[in-house]
Amino acid sequence: MAYNCLIMGAAGRDFHDFQMFFRDNPQFRVQGFTATQIPFIAERSFPRELAGPAYDADIPIFPEERLPELIERFEIDFVFLAYSDLAHADVMHKASLVQACGAAFALLGPKQTQLASTRPVIAVTAVRTGAGKSPITQFLARTLADSGRRVGVLRHPMPYGDLARQAVERFATLEDLDRYECTVEEREEYEPYVAAGQVIFAGVDYRRILAAAEPESDVILWDGGNNDYAFVRPGLSIVVADALRAGHEVAYYPGETNFRAADVVVINKVSQADAADVKRIRASLAQLNPRAQVVESDLEILVDSPELIAGRRVLVVEDGPTVTHGGMGYGAGLLAARRYGAGEIIDPRPAAVGTIAEAFEKYPHLESVLPALGYSSQQRGELAATIDASGADVVIDASPASLQVVLDVHLPIVRVRYRFRQTSGPPLADLVEEFLGRFKA
Repeated sequence: MAYNCLIMGAAGRDFHDFQMFFRDNPQFRVQGFTATQIPFIAERSFPRELAGPAYDADIPIFPEERLPELIERFEIDFVFLAYSDLAHADVMHKASLVQACGAAFALLGPKQTQLASTRPVIAVTAVRTGAGKSPITQFLARTLADSGRRVGVLRHPMPYGDLARQAVERFATLEDLDRYECTVEEREEYEPYVAAGQVIFAGVDYRRILAAAEPESDVILWDGGNNDYAFVRPGLSIVVADALRAGHEVAYYPGETNFRAADVVVINKVSQADAADVKRIRASLAQLNPRAQVVESDLEILVDSPELIAGRRVLVVEDGPTVTHGGMGYGAGLLAARRYGAGEIIDPRPAAVGTIAEAFEKYPHLESVLPALGYSSQQRGELAATIDASGADVVIDASPASLQVVLDVHLPIVRVRYRFRQTSGPPLADLVEEFLGRFKA
């Protein structure tokens, strides 16, 4: 008799864990997924064609708030947590709720969920959302490509649309972003690679995704999401710690997993942080993972047309996940507004409508920036309406995607980007070359 299970997720690791551990496992029967963090994902189901022959119907996806009811309704034996960037206390609160309802609470690990590749694998993950993974991964992709290697970038999943259609996605042109109807959040991650002439893979079924990437790649580069660990077993694990959030490296799940297992820890944003906080992260590393190499770095801010900022009323739009569930109150956009002498930084909250207004209620720490949320056409329309009603002279767009491509906005837009800059430690590119040399041997 199979154990009845629920998988707690957020449209990412939950689907991967199902494919890797549950799909062909007769000991466990997944009765449903629960969803949180990401808007609209609880309104779908996991398609039968991806679930395998043991399932004769789509698997429903429910809001996580219904967890106690679902445990009783489906006579659940096990609830598996399968999403990331949770404070350790929050993980145990969820475990306590599950156990109070009579079920067991469980976590799968790398041994049960990581794929093995025939290519050398470099993974860039983090201890928190918004630590600065993407600029570092993009730096490594450029460096590897400049050395003549074919780089297959695999991105942590963001399947927010038609799951069956998104099983395997390959992005090589900007037209591919339109073809797959990418959300703002997806464009933020995929567009920089495509614009640089590189290919990036993502989707739902990572066995098939890896199989598609390997034939055209000399190196697999994993670009992590949130603070999750990689879906492909890395030969070199590079983990980003945020100097502005010292202590979070040992306080969030599964960021601490990454921190303890890292081969290289990059302490990022050091110029903005107190020296004592950088030392605190180093002390944690010395205690938990003394074998790891340590690199310090900054994120250099690049601004298009900074002269449009001085003296103007500006609305700052920041990367959505970083300033929402990532917990940051600002990013590159607000820093650029201050650096280039904005006359006024607009409070976006009075102009917010619909789900954008709901986001401000859910994340009260946001006061001076607007999160670039666009998980649906409805939400993109509400984001555009909020921007147009803000009363700003200029929009500072610090989301990694270009808002003027995905939104119908009637205000001038100044783009802001981050670029990785190492400040101390062994050169990251050299550490990568050393790893690849060992792999060849």
